[in-house]
Amino acid sequence: MFKAVQLVLISFLFCISSSAQTDRWQQHINYEMKIDFDVKRHQFKGEQTVVYTNNSPETLDKIFYHLYLNAFQPNSMMDMRSRSILDPSRKIMDRISKLKPHETGYQKIISLKQNGKDLNYHIEGTILEVELAETIAPGTSSTFEMIFDSQVPIQIRRNGRDNAEGVDYSMAQWYPKVCEYDYQGWHANPYIGREFHGVWGDFDVKINIDKKYTLAASGVLQNADKIGRGYADVKRAKSHKGKIEWHFKAENVHDFMWGADKDYVVDSKVFHDGTKVYFAYIPGPKTTDNWKLLPDILDNALEYINANYGKYPYPVYSFIQGGDGGMEYPMATLITGERNIGSLVGVSVHEWMHSWYQMILGTNESLYSWMDEGFTSWASAATMNHLRAKQLIPGDFVPNPHIRSVEGFVRFANTGNDQPLSIHSDHFKTNRAYGVAAYTKGAVCLSQLQYIMGKDVFESALLRYFETWKFKHPNPNDFFRIMELESGLELDWFKEYFVYTRDMADYAVGEVTEQDGKTRIDLMKLEQMPMPLDVTVTFEDGATQLFHIPITLMRGEKKFAKQSVEVLKDWAWTHPIYTIEVDKAVKGVQIDASNMMMDSNRENNVWKK
Repeated sequence: MFKAVQLVLISFLFCISSSAQTDRWQQHINYEMKIDFDVKRHQFKGEQTVVYTNNSPETLDKIFYHLYLNAFQPNSMMDMRSRSILDPSRKIMDRISKLKPHETGYQKIISLKQNGKDLNYHIEGTILEVELAETIAPGTSSTFEMIFDSQVPIQIRRNGRDNAEGVDYSMAQWYPKVCEYDYQGWHANPYIGREFHGVWGDFDVKINIDKKYTLAASGVLQNADKIGRGYADVKRAKSHKGKIEWHFKAENVHDFMWGADKDYVVDSKVFHDGTKVYFAYIPGPKTTDNWKLLPDILDNALEYINANYGKYPYPVYSFIQGGDGGMEYPMATLITGERNIGSLVGVSVHEWMHSWYQMILGTNESLYSWMDEGFTSWASAATMNHLRAKQLIPGDFVPNPHIRSVEGFVRFANTGNDQPLSIHSDHFKTNRAYGVAAYTKGAVCLSQLQYIMGKDVFESALLRYFETWKFKHPNPNDFFRIMELESGLELDWFKEYFVYTRDMADYAVGEVTEQDGKTRIDLMKLEQMPMPLDVTVTFEDGATQLFHIPITLMRGEKKFAKQSVEVLKDWAWTHPIYTIEVDKAVKGVQIDASNMMMDSNRENNVWKK
């Protein structure tokens, strides 16, 4: 009997351990919103019903909402951060401090109820702090009803009215949004211009707006037969107030965005896999020709992305002209549209790629922006290189599109101004340090793993990561564990150095000595971070040999495809010198001929006789 109980207990603990890896609990939310928009005053009234399901093992006695539009007021945290940081964003600078009352953004809560009971709440900048009338026990749901008033600011950062290209409304971060609660607790981060984290759920949004406007949004338009003008070939519905209702639904997403303009045209195309893709833009000499080229090019891009990074799971996607550059949202993106074709495709590919490395995988961007922006940058570079290879966009195909990221990161790291990836995205000392960490070093992470694991194994692992963790909010441990499982290597050493420190690798070719027809090659480890080495030796007779030196921490070695490689004994990271001995005269030695390793000084990587 005792043994039977032991077996049951062991099985139970194993199930908990296994499920913790792939089935981590997460909250769920349903939004229903009715919006009445006043285009003359740039204001809107909203009615919001939220059904919030607590799937956590904890009982909740409070809840938080993001009120993003409150950031666009003088002396807000976003304003003060922009005016005090060493290198403010050119998009923000001191613009918020100069806003007049009718140019600011705000969200005012008129009423808030939980299951019909009035709630006590407090607004602290961009966060609404709410005391619950009833606790929400594990496995139960609660309904919140809110009435709110909002004003759309002039376009400064991501959302707003009247952007630089004349788009009337870029409606991102526009509604009261429930903050995420996960295994790390509440994430009620003030909005100062960085990244996001959200609860997956379903959105049912009805927007009443002047009938002169055309809308594009996240999700699927429910009443296209009444809307027309790009969505259907019938006239618009009429209403006694001169408004029309646009009704969208988006399922299994963690945000909802829309854009509106009187001059939008909306083109569409069903792509090769059945995804219906919309293109909403203002026609003109700076847009029309290039936007007309986008559908065919992006259809080809999607075919490549689906094959290499996982299949796009939603029925639609919308590219919407608006915002202040490019910003991703579920099933849609806001992009500035007056670009040459290379730039337009580039921003479109990058923002759509975020559907994989944020909208579907859903990492906490605020904490792990490098897993979002960096992975997106890596995959975007490969996709753009593919499009160049097919001559669909200007530019030349290159053998490795990721080398520039490695070189750029090394240059910045050598200035001493970089910071560890473990820093919250809002708290970097400079915008430059954040940008390099999130975009460049995040991309370099994948480049280094490809270098360590081997190209074929790495690509297989990346697909496994997507399939294992889609819709589950993975963290760095989850990602690196998949890399370990696929490669059979231990990679905790790499994660610890790469994520939590500023340490770099620097390997050098030291003394090369010949005696009696044999050659001794000394390699030196000059910096703290250990890395496996690929060393190419060129002999006097012109032949070459590739040597691979694993490190003891890996407990294995890289998998090479179609290359003649001699794998040598492991290099212990504690040892500063490693020696290769060959039975021939040597005329050249090179560490990492691929130029992929993040070596802080490549000048000492080559020895020539």
